[in-house]
Parts: sequence; C-alpha cells; structure tokens
Amino acid sequence: MSVAYAEMLNGAPLARRAPGARHELVCGRLHKWVRASVADFAGTRLLAPRSEVKLSWRHAVCPDLALVTTVTGKLWLAAEIVSADDHQPDTVVKKQIYEEMRLPRLWMIDPRYDNVEVYHSNEYGLILKNILAGHELLTEKLLPEFQLTITELFAVEPPRG
Repeated sequence: MSVAYAEMLNGAPLARRAPGARHELVCGRLHKWVRASVADFAGTRLLAPRSEVKLSWRHAVCPDLALVTTVTGKLWLAAEIVSADDHQPDTVVKKQIYEEMRLPRLWMIDPRYDNVEVYHSNEYGLILKNILAGHELLTEKLLPEFQLTITELFAVEPPRG
C-alpha cells in the first residue's frame, strides 16, 4: 500500500499524494529489474522507492527509483513515474532541478502514454536521448545487464520470470 510523502523543491515543502495502483505496479516492476542488474555492482546502491535524496538545502527529492554511488551517496540515475493528476512537479520542477545539478541520467516514465523518456546530462543540461514505447528496450550502458521492454514495464498482468 502506498502512502503520501513530502519533498522539498526550491526551498518549499510539497505534499505529494499516495501513488495509485498502476503507478505502484510499474514502480515495483522497475525496481525488480534494476535490482537484479545492480546486484553485483559494489559502487552502486539502489534506494527503496521514494527514498529521500537531499540534493542541497533547497532540494530534497523522492524519486520513484534512485541509484546512488556507494562511496558518496550521490544520485546518478533517477526515475520519475508521472501521475496524471500530479505531473507538474515531476515533469517541470524536478526535471529542472535535476538539470541544474547535472544528474547523469533521468528516466521520465509515463503510464498515461505507456512511454519512457530517457535523458542524459551533458554540458548544456539534460538532453532527450530517446522516447521509448511498445516493444522497444529500455537499457542503460552504465548498467550493462539491465534490459526491459516497455511493453513488459507497463503490462497490466504480472510479468513472467
């Protein structure tokens, strides 16, 4: 069962509603696949869903999925699952914060359209690298064993395996 939570964005607290059932299904599925791919990585740690990550005194975010470096605790991959009734904080505000902090990787996962936007950071900010849908594969070169089809990520029925 999901619960409400709070984030600190631009120095102001923001109460967030408890995510819905489909959101949690997608989040659980994503965590399962990423957890399997980072099991042997000593330098990377997968945080629990919506764990608080303090980026600065002005920003404390709770990504649906967060990978941090083991030594420094620095966030290097965040995944935000967009909620239809509460998408602005994720798609606008937090995306800008991630860009300012030069987050290396960001996945914006949108169950409204069953797609995933993949962003990489470069000297100009976050760059949209791909929009994935259908039978396309979500992969990450920094996680060589991670591979998940978008269809499987958003499937209504439980995935096989």
